[in-house]
Amino acid sequence: MKHNTEKIADDLNELTSDFADEQPMFEHHRFVVDKGQTLLRVDKYLVNFLSDISRNRIQDAAQAQAILVNETPVKSNYRVKPDDVISIQMAHPPTEFEIFPQNIPLNVVYEDDELLVINKQPGLVVHPGIGNLDGTLLHALAWHFKDETRYNFKNRPRWGLVHRIDKDTSGLLLIAKNEDAKAKLSQQFADKTTHRRYVALVWGNVKNDAGTIEGDIARDQIERMMFRVYAKEEGNPAAKHAVTHYKVLERLGYVSLVECSLETGRTHQIRVHMEHIGHPLFNDRRYGGHEILRGTTYAKYKTFVQNCFDLCPRQALHAKELGFVHSVTGEQMFFNSEIPQDMQSLIDKWRKYINNRDIT
Repeated sequence: MKHNTEKIADDLNELTSDFADEQPMFEHHRFVVDKGQTLLRVDKYLVNFLSDISRNRIQDAAQAQAILVNETPVKSNYRVKPDDVISIQMAHPPTEFEIFPQNIPLNVVYEDDELLVINKQPGLVVHPGIGNLDGTLLHALAWHFKDETRYNFKNRPRWGLVHRIDKDTSGLLLIAKNEDAKAKLSQQFADKTTHRRYVALVWGNVKNDAGTIEGDIARDQIERMMFRVYAKEEGNPAAKHAVTHYKVLERLGYVSLVECSLETGRTHQIRVHMEHIGHPLFNDRRYGGHEILRGTTYAKYKTFVQNCFDLCPRQALHAKELGFVHSVTGEQMFFNSEIPQDMQSLIDKWRKYINNRDIT
């Protein structure tokens, strides 16, 4: 049986990026073990069968309970035997996403034969999915590469993506231009050797000048579009270790400008961790930051905050710095981006407000 290994690699990337804990799950790929197969660990079996997919990626997918043998989730050390049916499952029904060129503006910060770095604008979805079939970063990249036949976007909703940032988060994003570069760059993210620094405006006067937030993150079992921190004693096997380091850059009365450095890269990590310590991101609708959480009850203040919401109609989060080692040259690469206008205007508005008031 032939399998599209590019598509499977993309699916495994999604499975190991916090999507595998939703219910129900849907089968996307199926393998039937030959009758002459000797006993072999399932991760070794699959990596031999799919030579362009790393064993670590397969092991991560097994840990996420996304690899089933005879309809039962197995660990990576399960030994396959003849006639076993191995399936890879995902949290949404199989869908063929068509990637076609769309003339969507891209701010390309850097590009060479191996990779490119994008400064993503807020509001741009990174990859297609249910509810976002077009108008994504990948459709914009298909336009960017429309004259180069070597790039195959067809039905590959994760082409080139080494990591992701949320639709309404702005900032730096790394794209690999071939499978070898993608594997090497992805490994750096897995090994936590990349440099990622964000700037966020959060509700409240953060008590400590700097600190570290540690809390395992998994999808909320009731509100499935949200993630939350799970205590160890809750025993959620889907919760993944997450560490965020923060530093207060500026105190603006009822809000604080903070810098966040990621040690891990979980879905919504900064948004979840800051909410967990009582400081949701400003105007983060999903995690409560779109309400007036600090300040006075005066109508004038409420109008001021509403004007702030209108000025920056998204969570106030920007991926400002990105560092990694080049996949071919071994050169240390570092990029720094300016805070976008909507968020900068928001910060300036709070500065003006605090300078005109005595807030304690």
